Amino acid sequence: MRTLVLVPILTSRSQRGSDGATDPARAAAKALHSPEDRLAEATGLAQAIELDVVEGLVVTVPNPRPGTLFGSGKVDEVRALVDERHIGLVVVDHAVTPIQQRNLEKAWNAKVVDRTGLILEIFGRRARTREGRLQVELAHLTYQKSRLVRSWTHLERQRGGAGFLGGPGETQLELDRRLIQDRIDALKAELETVVRTRELHRAGRRRVPYPVTAIVGYTNAGKSTLFNRVTGAGVLAKDQVFATLDPTMREIRLPSGRRIILSDTVGFISDLPTMLVAAFRATLEEVIEADLILHVRDISHAETDAQAADVNHVLGELGVAVEGPSAHILEVWNKIDRLSPEGREEAGHAARRKPAPPALVSSVTGEGISELLASIDQRLSASDVLIDVVVRPEEGRLLSWLYENAEVVTRESDEAGAAHVTVRVPADKRHRLDQQLMSRTAELPPVRPD
Repeated sequence: MRTLVLVPILTSRSQRGSDGATDPARAAAKALHSPEDRLAEATGLAQAIELDVVEGLVVTVPNPRPGTLFGSGKVDEVRALVDERHIGLVVVDHAVTPIQQRNLEKAWNAKVVDRTGLILEIFGRRARTREGRLQVELAHLTYQKSRLVRSWTHLERQRGGAGFLGGPGETQLELDRRLIQDRIDALKAELETVVRTRELHRAGRRRVPYPVTAIVGYTNAGKSTLFNRVTGAGVLAKDQVFATLDPTMREIRLPSGRRIILSDTVGFISDLPTMLVAAFRATLEEVIEADLILHVRDISHAETDAQAADVNHVLGELGVAVEGPSAHILEVWNKIDRLSPEGREEAGHAARRKPAPPALVSSVTGEGISELLASIDQRLSASDVLIDVVVRPEEGRLLSWLYENAEVVTRESDEAGAAHVTVRVPADKRHRLDQQLMSRTAELPPVRPD
């Protein structure tokens, strides 16, 4: 479909939400991105679902109109462009109210989709798993329900009464709203089952002492390429927004021998619709409960700092600490192969100035990957201890406990059949191991420095 992309730039005095109230957080997030970058991103979103973008415009909006968002002069100008270029769809990279959408479609004689609607369409096409499809449908219906407000005046007609009470019955609008709500309730019930299943899987992983490391980052930052490079998996990795929606997990072994579970997740984006964050919360639980988060950044992108701020904003909405002593985030500055020699030197200086130096890598060439794995190893083992345990032949239950609750680094058997085992134990499980060992008559083995 021939498509026009419009990026409204609201001035500081016009940064208001659909209810007229100021939205400082959203305004600040948008201000971090240049108009050119916002236009490029909006065009990329449209092209992600194979729309034929024939024109893209940045439009300054000093005084948003409640009925059309744009002023009358700009509305007429766009109408002329739509007619001239035979455009059938106009993408407005901004929140558009139901009334504004109806009025603009009437004025331009073309379909109008706002940023939320476009992102929902992309998610709808990309979701592959049952969970992903349920989450997208829930977000889409929530969005549709919000559209059934005032703009759908043609639905405000009453149906006939029914039952003994008679009366006017319910309007068509109320019926549509109720049907949507019924489907939303059904989807939420299905997703609760999915959440319970995920919790069972997480509980199983807790019994197997493999820490979870989740990969997050701005969409198209190279998360899936990094995931494939480290794990050898075949996850879809394309130069495309939202190429990955459904989470993928793989077990990998770090240089120390520690085994971890690496999780690839959906990409974040600026001004991500709240309903999408809510709908994908079940998926993002993997991020919330991860032992370590890898924040992958496209360090070659001109807007890398703004993109990082957007990711941190979403993490904050999920309740994840992004700074301070409780933060468990390791930044990964990806795509260093795209930097000039001067850019690489500058990135290196910037990395060394940070309190927690990031890892500089190229997921395409593999440069810096070994250093990244070593950094992950170091972060996850900061509070671990190595303990040597001698397990007698009759203590099979103890050996089973060690394999289930600790990481067995080495195991050797002597002539008497006893197993000499070295285990790596997280600090929070050390007391449980002590209890197991103290229940024996043997003396508690000494702790060996890591």
